[in-house]
Amino acid sequence: MKIHGTVEPGFEPVREVFAQQLADSLGGGAFAVLRRGVPVVDLWAGLADPRTDVPWRRDTLAPLFSGTKGIAATVVAALVGRGMLDHEERVATYWPEFAAAGKGDVRVHHIMAHTVGLPYVDPEPDGAFAVFDNDANAAALARQTPLWEPGTKVGYHALTYGYLVAELVRRATGRRLGTLVRELVTEPYQLDLHLGTPAELDERVAWVVRSPDYRISTFLHDEKRRGTIDRMYRLLLSEEDFPNAPEFRRAEHAGATGIGTARAMARLYDLLGAGRMIPVAGLEKAMRTFSDGFDALNDRPVHFGLGFELPDVVGTYGPVSVAFGHSGAGGGRHGSWPLHHVGFSFVTNEMRSEDQDGRARLLLEVLHEQLLAR
Repeated sequence: MKIHGTVEPGFEPVREVFAQQLADSLGGGAFAVLRRGVPVVDLWAGLADPRTDVPWRRDTLAPLFSGTKGIAATVVAALVGRGMLDHEERVATYWPEFAAAGKGDVRVHHIMAHTVGLPYVDPEPDGAFAVFDNDANAAALARQTPLWEPGTKVGYHALTYGYLVAELVRRATGRRLGTLVRELVTEPYQLDLHLGTPAELDERVAWVVRSPDYRISTFLHDEKRRGTIDRMYRLLLSEEDFPNAPEFRRAEHAGATGIGTARAMARLYDLLGAGRMIPVAGLEKAMRTFSDGFDALNDRPVHFGLGFELPDVVGTYGPVSVAFGHSGAGGGRHGSWPLHHVGFSFVTNEMRSEDQDGRARLLLEVLHEQLLAR
């Protein structure tokens, strides 16, 4: 497989590992690293569309899945920095209807750190693509009783994070999250990231495929909870080509439907880590631990700040102690190592199960080795 792109002198081993990880891919991918604003790794390879053998190109866009949550967390951090949101404030202060069913004392950080206890919508709105109706799903969640007392457990809110954050932001600002992503994140820094991807970009978007044995929640031990997991991940467990649907690309779902290049995501996290997009004091607040431990639903070790994932015991963010970012279903990994002054992103269109996918982990390991050697 031909590897395209460049690496700075001293980072050649990253190219070698990238080539190894993409050698047997059903699709393709890209890996980008920026250090203090300078690209040190910018690689891509494989097929953007395995159906037609269209190659991955320099400007190929990839679905980010839950990598979108890091973009939403960036908007929230910016709003907190502007005094438009307070992470310690009651959600009902901004969204009065949310106080129903005993949720009057729920705080903003309970939503951002996945401790609110609303991992699925019950009842779900009707319709094939109702999963993308932020307003209807948020209204249902406002009426819903949490599965546990908010703040007492952590459980990853795969889809409901998106509805909750989008509605919270709308109530606090009067603006849609997709609009704020453009105004606060993508347009000022010319980032090739999209929440609500316009149709004219469709030809650049990679076609998502799954490895034959793709599974979710591979850490799950208690199969009695499998029904809950299935409800949480309905977006991924429905039709295999669902992420390729135009409705998916147009949706402004804050937890799942972002689309972008590895280069743009790496630059986002390079800017964040340098305190250029959010003041350092605001970033430190976003990187504080708000939940840590074993996911009450998935049995996976997790560690969250205000919407960002933080280093965990399974090494999601590589061999470093200080990091933040957000991973995505099927293998995407995006984040910052502030002490090393780097932002990184791995995107792919071949979804692999977490327990069988070492692509991002190996790339981060070799990147760390090269940074230490310099």
